Amino acid sequence: MKKYILLFVFVFSLLSSCTSNETTTYYLIRHAEKDRTDTTNKNPNLNEKGVDRAKKWANYFKKIELDAIYSTNYNRTQQTAKPTAESKKLEILKYDPKNMYDSIFQSETIGKTVLIVGHSNTTPAFVNKILGEKKYEDIDDNDNASLYIVTISKDTKTSTVKKVE
Repeated sequence: MKKYILLFVFVFSLLSSCTSNETTTYYLIRHAEKDRTDTTNKNPNLNEKGVDRAKKWANYFKKIELDAIYSTNYNRTQQTAKPTAESKKLEILKYDPKNMYDSIFQSETIGKTVLIVGHSNTTPAFVNKILGEKKYEDIDDNDNASLYIVTISKDTKTSTVKKVE
């Protein structure tokens, strides 16, 4: 009898995993406005407008359940992610923009809702990598309001871009 119960549990688990309808959603943003007073500074902080925008992002994501928040290891991206991470009680996980959307990242985020904070060149590149096609160009250097949303459900990948002012 135990063998049949174990067999039933195994078959049920196998069928459940095969028919899984996990949806993965990625929200990708560029960091908020940075301090441009020192053009030699390669790792500037956010300026006052950027700090305000980071708070607005936290407000935008207030009603969206996030499972994880990823950011590059720069002051401006970390500071953009911080208000949302604090409001969600999530740790900011770092990703390497030279190694984005690798198999490890994919397996860690499958079936989850994830915020990714990057840069004018890495954000659209990350979206393109997820989609498997070059759909988006780099973000204009003055654009800190674009939100890319990528949804993966089974074998279907969709994306959209909207402005969040």
